[in-house]
Amino acid sequence: MGDTPGPSEPTLEEQIAAYQREFQDLDPQVEEIVSALGRLNRRMNVAYGRQTATLGISNAEWEVLKALVLSGAPYQMGPGDLAKRLGLTPAAMTHRIDRMVGEGLVTRDRDESNRVRVIVELTAEGREKWLEAMRLATVFEEDLLQDLSQEERGVLGEVLTRLLRRVEHAQPDAGGRLSDLD
Repeated sequence: MGDTPGPSEPTLEEQIAAYQREFQDLDPQVEEIVSALGRLNRRMNVAYGRQTATLGISNAEWEVLKALVLSGAPYQMGPGDLAKRLGLTPAAMTHRIDRMVGEGLVTRDRDESNRVRVIVELTAEGREKWLEAMRLATVFEEDLLQDLSQEERGVLGEVLTRLLRRVEHAQPDAGGRLSDLD
């Protein structure tokens, strides 16, 4: 199972061989799975970033739009809740929201029932950007999985979900990022 490496990145086979040379207790099967997942994640993030860039938004902004959509209509959240959901500091979230307000993707207003509380709300333009990003992602993801049968997709989804649950159980606080990547 070859991997097309980047300019200075070794193939998976070369990486595993180097690891085995330096750390004899390595299980090459486990390392192949974990390394392939890591590389796939990185490459998918780059692909998504290129797609969102064509829409004039960043992956970071996409994450805010996604969080607001996932909150359900009327697509509102407090900045603190958004920061916690995305694993950001309040200052980083404020910076991100400032940019997005300026781009017309979200609004930020005081809660009429509690003037101390701030509400971030998805705008029609923000929702349209989210929908377009979803359309692009769907095409990319279908292409990515085109060689898998429905049964293989089901098994892969089930296995990855089990792995995710194990990590979430062992690391319940690791849902967000440790630092802002903007």
